Amino acid sequence: MNLFGLYVPAISWLHRLGAGWKYLLLLLLTVPVLAWAKPGPSLIALAVAMVLLVSARLRPLTAWALPLGFWLVAASLAAYQLLVGQTELAVVVVANLITAVYASRLLTMTTPGAVLIDALVSGLRPLRRLGVNPELVGLAIAVMLRSVPLLLDSFTQVRQAAQARGRERNLFAQVTPVVVRAVGHAQATGAALAARGLGE
Repeated sequence: MNLFGLYVPAISWLHRLGAGWKYLLLLLLTVPVLAWAKPGPSLIALAVAMVLLVSARLRPLTAWALPLGFWLVAASLAAYQLLVGQTELAVVVVANLITAVYASRLLTMTTPGAVLIDALVSGLRPLRRLGVNPELVGLAIAVMLRSVPLLLDSFTQVRQAAQARGRERNLFAQVTPVVVRAVGHAQATGAALAARGLGE
């Protein structure tokens, strides 16, 4: 299961909304609650994000489902806060984490990747005076988005191979091939970009 979701074609107000407004919506859902750090606002932001996802005509199971690995991380963070006696902070941390994921899905599930990258590049153009290359940033993000599914697929293949050999408990046997494939993919991608004059 993809954590941040993939584009789901549909006809809704969120699909028609411009990418720039969706980036702003993401910031409004995530930044204020980080500064406030109170359970009430965090839970309200989470509820708003969940309602917005459904309002985009996405099936609740598709919009709200989160992978097991995410829940393990969230549970670990909450457990730590509870151990140090920060009950309210445990709620805030988990709620804000889930809200951030759902807010990102508002972007990725209702907007094609190319449109998101183009909007980001346009938004970064005023920073060109500070030495930021918007096109290069957009290229880097495009490469990252293309690479993540490949790496996840590699991990799935390696895990299945380890299970077939009865080595599913051997973490080294699962991680090492994925790292080797990731390095190989990075080198191949770098070589391809360099061949096109984009090596820097």
